[in-house]
Amino acid sequence: MDRIKTTKDIKIPSDPLERVIGQDNAIEIARTAAIQHRHLLLVGPPGTGKSMIAQALSLHLSRPTEELYIVHNPENPERPFIQVGTSKETEFERKLFESAAGELLDPMDVPIKVAEQLGYRCVSCGKISSYNDKECPTCGTMKKGISQQKSFGNPFGDLVGVLELTINQLGRDASKQHRVKTTRIRNGKEEVVIYERAGNKIKLLDQKALEKRREVERRSPRKTLMSLDRNPFVLATGASETELLGDVRHDPYGGHPQLGTAPYERVVPGAIHEAHEGVLFLDELPLLGKLQRSILTAMQEKRFPIVGRHPQSAGASVRVDDVPCDFIFVGACNIQDLPNILSPLRSRINGSGYEVLVEIAMKNTKENRAKLAQFTAQEINMDTRIPHADHSGILALIDEAKHRAERIDDIKDALTVRLRELGGLIRTAGDQAVKDRSKYIKEKHIKDAIDRCKTAEEQIKERYGSLYKGLARDVSGAQKDGFSPYNYWDQHVHDERKGYE
Repeated sequence: MDRIKTTKDIKIPSDPLERVIGQDNAIEIARTAAIQHRHLLLVGPPGTGKSMIAQALSLHLSRPTEELYIVHNPENPERPFIQVGTSKETEFERKLFESAAGELLDPMDVPIKVAEQLGYRCVSCGKISSYNDKECPTCGTMKKGISQQKSFGNPFGDLVGVLELTINQLGRDASKQHRVKTTRIRNGKEEVVIYERAGNKIKLLDQKALEKRREVERRSPRKTLMSLDRNPFVLATGASETELLGDVRHDPYGGHPQLGTAPYERVVPGAIHEAHEGVLFLDELPLLGKLQRSILTAMQEKRFPIVGRHPQSAGASVRVDDVPCDFIFVGACNIQDLPNILSPLRSRINGSGYEVLVEIAMKNTKENRAKLAQFTAQEINMDTRIPHADHSGILALIDEAKHRAERIDDIKDALTVRLRELGGLIRTAGDQAVKDRSKYIKEKHIKDAIDRCKTAEEQIKERYGSLYKGLARDVSGAQKDGFSPYNYWDQHVHDERKGYE
């Protein structure tokens, strides 16, 4: 501490778990949970680092090794299959798709007739423009694109063009409107090639790419449910049933093979599936209510079906069984909410993990004061809009942490680890320093921020003497006359102000 001039001199640890201040026991258990894949229940007041512990834990896990696919079931489309691909299989699939993707070319680099037929090149002036432009922006000539050529000279051309396009889409021939099939000579041999529209570019599919594409198309239609490159940390606090457990989107055409969207394409994963091979974090766990049972089932079975959850939806009849959801569960709650957690869920956590009561204060030692200085630097770097703190500002913050440990938690010679509120104090002091055009956050800025960061209850107490006296002064005229619907708790008191007092 003596060598630190400003928080700019403080090195922030690269390990996220080392950035959590004052929770040494919880950090040690979190490291074990990451290695052994154990569940955690973190109990304690808000602002003590529970969310940071959960997120840091996920960064200590190895990257996911499985990619999940939803595969079309031709015999029963409403019962799609789940397919699990390893990292090697996924890499092979990606290379296969890349080889079938073709080559992107500039419209100027393709044969003139091809560019004209696809609607990029003007027949009259030869200028290149978007195929969406029916007329050449340069000379105003109607372009030769296939979709426009049919409607040329027809006063109802736009309407007919839309109708033709719709019919082609229903007949699965829409792709013919934006592709040209021709031949070319390559290495002395003639080969079939296809030119396709691709935004502002034109895609060239040679013989090799066409063969790869046919190989891809022969495979069962499927979509990627969870990719290999996914976030190992999933925050599901306050999630609805659909967000937590997954769903099947509604289709107004009921999944009709030609009009609608196939059931497998409408399957949406839930947070429990997105957390596969990662961490599922749920703060304020008791607020889930009955959904705690579903979390318990997913933890036990490590698989959970995805079904349509709205009875009036076309997805209600779709179901995907055995969707993997092997995650580390980290739950968090306040002490008063412990009785509202489902007993079997707590038993499952205890049987395969740990329950941790987080700290609210740490000893006032030289090492812990240095940790608070590190916390100050972390908060300033994260905010990016406030200046660094000088030595006097750091010492003032540490002194305030000591006062809060004694004032809030009645712990003497200690430093508070209710760090969310302390972070708010740093930001308020930083705002004051910016206002004063100060290069650093100084002691005076911390002291000003302490006064500005008082809670509403503290301000009411200072002004009126007590919370109830403040309420009494805030009574409206209607309440004084006895017309307020909020007086039910004190119907027998005629003087409203006395009732509050």
